[in-house]
Amino acid sequence: MTKAAVAGSLPVVVALGTTQTIAWASSYYLPAILAAPIARDLSLEPAHVFGALSGGLVIAGLLGPRVGHAIDTFGGRGLLAISNVVFASGLLLLSLARGPILLIAAWIVLGLAMGMGLYEAAFATLTRIYGSAARRPITGITLIAGFASTVGWPISTWLDSELGWRAACQIWASIHIVLALPLNLCLPRATPLVTIEPAQIQADKGSGQSETFAMVALAYMFAAAGFVSSGLSALLPTILVQLGATPAAALFAGTLVGPAQVGARIIEAGWLARYHPLLSARLATLMNPLGVAILSLGGPLLAPLFAICYGAGNGIITIARGTLPLALFGPQGFGRRVALISLPARATGALAPLAVGLMVEHVGAGALWINALASLSAFLALLLLRTARAT
Repeated sequence: MTKAAVAGSLPVVVALGTTQTIAWASSYYLPAILAAPIARDLSLEPAHVFGALSGGLVIAGLLGPRVGHAIDTFGGRGLLAISNVVFASGLLLLSLARGPILLIAAWIVLGLAMGMGLYEAAFATLTRIYGSAARRPITGITLIAGFASTVGWPISTWLDSELGWRAACQIWASIHIVLALPLNLCLPRATPLVTIEPAQIQADKGSGQSETFAMVALAYMFAAAGFVSSGLSALLPTILVQLGATPAAALFAGTLVGPAQVGARIIEAGWLARYHPLLSARLATLMNPLGVAILSLGGPLLAPLFAICYGAGNGIITIARGTLPLALFGPQGFGRRVALISLPARATGALAPLAVGLMVEHVGAGALWINALASLSAFLALLLLRTARAT
């Protein structure tokens, strides 16, 4: 993008980054704080609340291809605005739950909202606005929304302690209507399909690989990376304690993951932006195995370095979910294509906490090496990809 285009995209990036922060904080990250009080109030186990979240994620994944196709056709401004209304409806329904039936119903609605309003929809919206120049805006919104848990968890904790979990859900619903909805409505309308850089349809032709092969390789890569990300994010402190770290040291290491993600995204927006996204994606898949090797050699004292490596890899892989398909296939049909590629990752992400929990139970810290092998397999999948513009 030119300097003028970058400057012109800044309001869009800030607006969409803010709405993404709200969307993630009030859905995906909500049970981390509210699962215990919700379960206690409804006489359920917290696992039931997380199970409802997993069900919502499955619904979101299944809805993704239709949402992506709609954004490809009409742009994402309207759909993102509708998602805020659906988010608010799901949160209000959750606040009224008195038992498992309404709890499940609420997460079905929230699953629909997540399918319409999280990263894949935002990436597709930016691609419909900026075409093949969407890489920097995509990186920009992940820089902002990378703080969703940092912002959302304290807010949810404070609301729950002061007003209760039901009021917390209602206030998040109000934020969607009062703040996120107007911001999404302020996004520019998508340009007509015929004006989006027709030359880009030929992106990366001559690589000698079919689109189907590349999509399968990417789908596997994101599924493996999603398994590692979801599994370790849920159980990282527990695994580090098993390795010999004190609970305080394990918690400290865990707090470094977020800043490492943001730091890696800043590097991606700066130095790595001059290279093809395949390079940054390959480096990202190696970061977790590197961290595991460091931890194995140095023991629990090096747990912070492991957390930094793991967080850095996560940060760049999140961006690659948008930038890599854009670079390989171009902007035409981007939304539906990205949604299809993301479907396996939705499944592995939903199953990972349980699977990694069982690994920890049976093999202890060896679960880290299993996850490192999954990351290495993602790296190998990326090595199979060839593009005329890769560096």
